[in-house]
Amino acid sequence: MRFTATARGARLARRLVAVRLDEWGVPYGTDPHDAIVLIAGELSANAVRHGRVPGRDFVLRLGLVAGAPGRATVRVEVGDTRTERVPPRPDAVREPGDAESGRGLLLVSRLAARWGWQPRVGGPGKTVWAEYVLVRPFCP
Repeated sequence: MRFTATARGARLARRLVAVRLDEWGVPYGTDPHDAIVLIAGELSANAVRHGRVPGRDFVLRLGLVAGAPGRATVRVEVGDTRTERVPPRPDAVREPGDAESGRGLLLVSRLAARWGWQPRVGGPGKTVWAEYVLVRPFCP
C-alpha cells in the first residue's frame, strides 16, 4: 500500500501491519507480533524522516512465505523515492551513544533475522527490507 510520507502515514502503515499479522494468526500482544510491528514502524518512520520527497508517498509491502515445516518468514519492505540518502550496511549499524535518535535501524538489526536495502525497482529511490522468522505456533 501507498502512504503519505507523513507521521500519520507511518502510523497508518504500522496499524495495517498489526491488523494483517493478527489476521494471519500472529495475535496481538505476542512477541513476534510486537517485534514485526516495531520493525515496520521503524522502517516507515525512517522513510518519512530520511526518505521523504515532497509530494511523493512511501510504499509498504508485507509478505508471508512458508518455509520448512513449522517455520515461515514475514518480510517487511518500505520503499521511498529519495535516492541520495541510503541506510548504512547492516554490519555498520552502531550504538548511537547519548544521541536522542538513531536507534531505529539498531532495533531492526536486533529484531530481524536479516535486513538490508536495494535500489527501488521501476523508479528512483530505495527499498529497505527486513525479515522475521516465525516458528510454530505462530507460523500458518
